Amino acid sequence: MNKYEYQVGGSLKIDALTYVERQADYDLYNALLKSEFCYVFSSRQMGKSSLRTRTRYRLEQAGGICASIDMTRIGSQNITPTQWYKGIVVDLLRSFNLFNKVDLKAWWQEKEDLSPLQRLSHFIEDILLVQLVQENIFIFVDEIDSILGLNFPTEDFFALIRSCYNQRAENSAYNRLTWALFGVATPTDLIGDCQRTPFNIGKSINLSGFKLAEIAPLAAGLKEKVDNPLAVLKEILAWTNGQPFLTQKLCQLVIQQRSSGSQPSNREEVGEERYKLDSHLPIVNYHLIGFYYQFSPFLLEKLVRSHIIENWEAKDEPEHLQTVRDRLLRNEQRAGMLLQLYQQLLQGSEVPTDGSREQIELLLSGLAIAQSGQLQVKNRIYQEVFSLTWVEKQLTKLRPYAQALQEWSANCDAAKLLHGEVLKQAETWAENKSLSDLDYQFLLKSQQCDRAEVENRLKAIIRQHKLVTSALSLILLVLGILVFLQYL
Repeated sequence: MNKYEYQVGGSLKIDALTYVERQADYDLYNALLKSEFCYVFSSRQMGKSSLRTRTRYRLEQAGGICASIDMTRIGSQNITPTQWYKGIVVDLLRSFNLFNKVDLKAWWQEKEDLSPLQRLSHFIEDILLVQLVQENIFIFVDEIDSILGLNFPTEDFFALIRSCYNQRAENSAYNRLTWALFGVATPTDLIGDCQRTPFNIGKSINLSGFKLAEIAPLAAGLKEKVDNPLAVLKEILAWTNGQPFLTQKLCQLVIQQRSSGSQPSNREEVGEERYKLDSHLPIVNYHLIGFYYQFSPFLLEKLVRSHIIENWEAKDEPEHLQTVRDRLLRNEQRAGMLLQLYQQLLQGSEVPTDGSREQIELLLSGLAIAQSGQLQVKNRIYQEVFSLTWVEKQLTKLRPYAQALQEWSANCDAAKLLHGEVLKQAETWAENKSLSDLDYQFLLKSQQCDRAEVENRLKAIIRQHKLVTSALSLILLVLGILVFLQYL
């Protein structure tokens, strides 16, 4: 019998009892059955790999044949186009068990007068579609964003995927070939040419967090550990908003806490104020439901704070929060703008979704979600870990003028604006960076004020020069008069 255990991080096995089916499972499977090109782009640790594995299994059960290409295995550092495209061919041969039917070395050398892309194209048409003549073929490409680190263009690769779909009109064999891409990217990251992109003919699969109606599989692991598993899961979702990694981790923490034998039995465990608040309830109720003393929302909060939020960098194992942080701060040129945008969400400002580059990057970091046409902080854990204080600290590290900006924005005190050499250094730092409107206003005001001061100094010098000139003219006039009088 398969053992029930929560898994924190990594791809879940096909028979994992804690796998949660979401709308994306149905959308992806049904779209691929219809031979639609699909792509699943979302932030890290949202369950993309588990979704891919489960969908592959279902397609194989339905008679399809599948291959999975992990782009990180092929590599992106110090690799040539020929090595990269050949790596894709090797993975396809291995996945489809064709090594014993194809002499790759000889075949590749025969095509050496063709570009690597053409060789891949010929491989698909002359080998895959010929050797696998009866089956529907599904190619899953995972970690597609890793190609962004390649030192050569890869837009032709995506154009090839589009070509496979265009070929269906002329070669019916291509109807049996279907692609699906997974990663942390956007279509425009991968290919900007709208005439060659496959994404405008494909289907985007939305991978959202767990919903309360979907998480029955997770409740099974809490049975005999807490009195009301669904009530506990509801409280867990209130912290995670269904983020898969965090949800599994909290479930695991609850099990560990209950299995340790520690059971709160005094008012310190549940909190003095809460104890007083509920003291009017009949004591017998505590013994009947058990849940309050066994695992109340207040004990869950204590667990979240002690094991995840407090001193989070030391407790982030396996890494999750650090992954979110690194994604947010990885690009120094854009980090300031992203932090400023996220800061608005923390402050409760309404930020309508507009598809801007900054908003997309914030969504891919995992910190935000788009809901009802508005950006929102994804969950309470992120809000507590990446708080306003944390954001201000990061902005201070990024901006050489952070303190002056903060003081100026508080009361528009012109004395806090930048001047002279300090302003020049700030202008140099700001070059080629995406900054917030507040940054630009501050720098513009500083430039205007600095320019006005220079102009005032010049005017003062001119006035002084005129006064000196007038004084000298007067002195010369007096001297001239005196000399004239001497000759009379």
